[in-house]
Amino acid sequence: MARKKVALRYIRNDSTRLNTLKKRTKNLMKKAGEVATLCNAKACVLVYGEGAMVPEVFPSHAEAMAILSRFESMPEVPQLKKKMDQETILSRCLIQLRHQVEKIRCEREDREARILLHKAMVSGHLPGNIEELTTMARKLELILKSLRERITKITGQPPVYQAQAPYVTGGMDMGSPMYQALRQQQEGWLDMARSQGNPDTQIYNGHSTSL
Repeated sequence: MARKKVALRYIRNDSTRLNTLKKRTKNLMKKAGEVATLCNAKACVLVYGEGAMVPEVFPSHAEAMAILSRFESMPEVPQLKKKMDQETILSRCLIQLRHQVEKIRCEREDREARILLHKAMVSGHLPGNIEELTTMARKLELILKSLRERITKITGQPPVYQAQAPYVTGGMDMGSPMYQALRQQQEGWLDMARSQGNPDTQIYNGHSTSL
């Protein structure tokens, strides 16, 4: 049975925390011994328990002191090449978390923009909220930019847009000749993009988006 992923957070129960420390310390020292044997390398482990004045040492106190003395006698550049303190580790973790948060935020905004576009297409009405309008306009501009790039790549020349009446907030006559002509023009572009079989292009309710 595969091991479950353990959440890296402080164990508040005293008994569980001490037992986990003993178990993990034993496994860590075992792994260090295996690395030293398999790779013919020098390795030592020092673990200070909670409130302990003397650490648990592997392989022995004398050998650990010899390894540490050899390490400290090395030139400063090789010594610090892969050495990290707690602050550096936490800073890297913080940067990774910020990237994850930014990625999730972008995905959420993209999903909300898609929903707004879908509602506008189905109902024929634009949202009255300025924030939703801005979000939808930004997403629509990205979709149009992607379409222009695809059409230019397929035909070898940029698309030519026909002049049309401005969209009136509050709805459009879906049966009007202007709307039908615009719809046919968009469908023609989309059919052209579909015919290329590009897996990077996804058609979403009449709009083309690049993943």
